[in-house]
Amino acid sequence: MTETRVLRGDDPAAVALLAAMEAEVEATLGPVTPERTSVVSAAEMSPPGGAYVVVVEDGATVAGGGLRKLRDGVAEIKRMYTLPSARGRGHGRRLLAGLEDAARALGYARVRLDTAEAMAPALALYRDAGYVEIPDYNGNGYAAFWGEKRL
Repeated sequence: MTETRVLRGDDPAAVALLAAMEAEVEATLGPVTPERTSVVSAAEMSPPGGAYVVVVEDGATVAGGGLRKLRDGVAEIKRMYTLPSARGRGHGRRLLAGLEDAARALGYARVRLDTAEAMAPALALYRDAGYVEIPDYNGNGYAAFWGEKRL
């Protein structure tokens, strides 16, 4: 059985997935620091303006991503990640839909996100889900695509 759940950014499951995601990014692209990429705190991915969504498969947390407020009506999706052992089973799509649902529940009308050129599967997912390319809105040095979707 697979389901999505909404947590706080400081929940232990969120903390573990964020650490795994950052380790993979650092191994691929370099350090996750404010000088190189956008950073996000656990507090930003918690109510009242944010959330952390996880995908749970057969009782195990296999994917997660955060949502934070950018400004009134606009949220940003951050740190989407699926464990390597769980990839290829549609969890990214489930996670993205869960994040969009959480954004709607928090009253956001639009969501934004970015991704690096090396993340080709993520870019394909975002385009398939209706994200349209917009100009750089956050100065993320690792990003090659910035997208937005009206909810």
